[in-house]
Amino acid sequence: MSKRRAPREGVPSPDGGSRTLIEQVYVRLRDDIVEGRLLPGEKLRIEHMRQRYDVGAGTLREAITRLVSDALVVAEGQRGFRVAPMSLEDLADLTELRLHIELDALRQSMRHGDEQWRFALTQAYRALSECPVHPQYRQRWEALNARFHELLISGRPSPWTLRIWRILARHGERYRSQAIACHHSQGRDVAAEHRQIYDAVIEGNETRAALALEAHIRATLDLLTRVSRQSGSALSLPAAAELRAGA
Repeated sequence: MSKRRAPREGVPSPDGGSRTLIEQVYVRLRDDIVEGRLLPGEKLRIEHMRQRYDVGAGTLREAITRLVSDALVVAEGQRGFRVAPMSLEDLADLTELRLHIELDALRQSMRHGDEQWRFALTQAYRALSECPVHPQYRQRWEALNARFHELLISGRPSPWTLRIWRILARHGERYRSQAIACHHSQGRDVAAEHRQIYDAVIEGNETRAALALEAHIRATLDLLTRVSRQSGSALSLPAAAELRAGA
């Protein structure tokens, strides 16, 4: 793997943004974890990574510490850091917690959401619908997907609900990355799932909207469980990387 150089501190990022060097390294590390370039359980060796990311140890540690807060990295006391493990059991736990929070939040959102909320939701849905569900567009799709799902539960403002949802969404991104890599081969139609949710919400049908959202949230766990059984092995990023290459 070729070494990619991070912009030096004080130099504007390529996209014209104002990210600090720590934020830039954080984003690169996060992408490498989500997309499987850093594997679950892999030891994050500061000296080796300093060369890989072309930054100082202090900057690197700050970025890694942020990833600990995202639950994407595990601190091992005095032994350093590792990429957080992945498992179907972890995804099942994450899925159940999402359902517990999001289904009730969706109902409350539909009861209290106004025309401005419905307009914003429509705009978010249309933007998401125009983005292909494909590994090549994963980062853009992920941002649009997050916007749509966040708006679904924002009709009744609840700062704590949104804070918890964002943590779960960030942690679940690794699993969604795998699901995107193999959803075509498994016959999943994510766009149709979003359409069913959106239509039911706009129609004001709480029951149908909740059922559609529940099926959508469970679909990633169901898909990756099937892939794991078909391959005869536990959930693993190398397997997803192979699927991405052939997608």
